Amino acid sequence: MIIELGDDRFNVQVDGPAGAPAIVLSNSLGTTLAMWEPQMSELASRFRVVRYDQRGHGASTNARGDYGVDTLGRDVLGILDALRIRRASFCGISMGGATGMWLALNARDRIEKLALANTATKFGTPERWNARIDAVARGGMAAIADSVIEIWFTADFRAREPEPVARVRTLLVDSPVEGYLAACRAVRGIDLTAEVGHITHPTLVIAGRHDASTPPAQGRAIAERIVRARFVELPTAHISNVEAAAAFTDELLDLLGDDDR
Repeated sequence: MIIELGDDRFNVQVDGPAGAPAIVLSNSLGTTLAMWEPQMSELASRFRVVRYDQRGHGASTNARGDYGVDTLGRDVLGILDALRIRRASFCGISMGGATGMWLALNARDRIEKLALANTATKFGTPERWNARIDAVARGGMAAIADSVIEIWFTADFRAREPEPVARVRTLLVDSPVEGYLAACRAVRGIDLTAEVGHITHPTLVIAGRHDASTPPAQGRAIAERIVRARFVELPTAHISNVEAAAAFTDELLDLLGDDDR
């Protein structure tokens, strides 16, 4: 479905029983809500699962200009309001994880439990993002696709499971260029380091042992700052919910308190 929030349009998909506890899944930079397919069979049988394309991605508004993580967080609040969901758990990966941290800090009563996967309170250096932005501006998404996929998945997984890798690569290549560039600028400006310790929600932090984009040390630092947060390291690179789908889903269900498996 398309949800209109002012001048913005968001592609949203809702699955699972209407009366079940809600969970929002938030995609990484350069993907769409389709990245969560490996989790859907388990989650949708127990929860009301809300997936959406972050602004600038997929079929959501092709945002241009400059915005910050606060805009990404308010997008989620608008979607929840449109769906008449007062409170939901939240799982985000990479940029989606930063969105989740902002929500937990600024809309505490709207978030039940929080899963932060392959994310950081600050994503690298401005120089790194400027180089990425320049490359895409010059050559489009294809200019970075191969190098990004090498960061997103381990060499072993790329050789062993080419089909899911190809599906995620297609999501990346099909990303609207202007929307992707705006999202890169937003990620470049994120710094939640000083605030993250104020999160009080039950929190799961997932890191990838081989993640060069958001290394395990960054995930561990988040978990150490959040009271009673649980830290899990999976044998993956950056897109852990695809590379270790079953383990990722199990950890998420543990957080959500599902005892019926």
